[in-house]
Amino acid sequence: MALKPNIVLIHGLWMTPLCWEDWIKHFNAAGYTVIAPGWPGIDSRTPEDIRRDPSALAGLTIRQIVDHYASIINALPTPPIIMGHSFGGLFTQILLSRGLGAAGVGICPGQPSGVVALKPSTIKSGFGVLGHPSTYNAAVPITEKQFHYAFGNHLSVAESAELWSKYSIPSAAHILWQGLEGAFTSTGNVKSDGHVDFAKEDRAPLLLIGGTKDNVVPQEVVKSELKHYKGSAVVEMMIFEGRSHGIVNQEGWEEVADFALKWVEAHIVT
Repeated sequence: MALKPNIVLIHGLWMTPLCWEDWIKHFNAAGYTVIAPGWPGIDSRTPEDIRRDPSALAGLTIRQIVDHYASIINALPTPPIIMGHSFGGLFTQILLSRGLGAAGVGICPGQPSGVVALKPSTIKSGFGVLGHPSTYNAAVPITEKQFHYAFGNHLSVAESAELWSKYSIPSAAHILWQGLEGAFTSTGNVKSDGHVDFAKEDRAPLLLIGGTKDNVVPQEVVKSELKHYKGSAVVEMMIFEGRSHGIVNQEGWEEVADFALKWVEAHIVT
């Protein structure tokens, strides 16, 4: 019997790999080896340590992060399953575009360059960064109020504050600026850090997941991402009712994790 591929989990902005703790146990129980490396500057540091000194995140770029994960994936014995949340979902799409991975899942995925589908709630959720040009190369924290709107809008203020305290960190504002700039960047000859080859024929199967209550990456954005993909490579979408951008930690996360894993097992390139 063939060995199961590794699963690589990629976190998003304002989070650390700790946000995947339940998913790691869940996939381990299903017989998978799971690795969840942090972004450069996050690595295996605790949220408390990063809050004390977030300077390593200042000026970090999408390309640096994707290169970091590419080097980890290239060192694995076989192509892994890649799953990413939020900006991690964008990085998953870029990695598959580079020819990496056996399958990919983008969960509430940040949009690749050229996908112009900005919604008012997306702008509001990032206004703590995008409303202040001085943050362009800074490491910027997310307040409890901002976190509640972006990640915990399915929870009470007190419940959201618990997640904020457990998981949130200052994060690389430059990444968010690049995401905004990329929305208006051509997908032709101009290849920004967020560029994805939507027409790549030999890309590994990709599943895009959205939630109906996501303020950061509304379902309309996920649908727009799907429409940009061309060619015969498999790209599908699943929208979960009542799920917010905090989908990976929201009650019922097991349903999302199980759907993603079953989809991958049905489509994986071996």
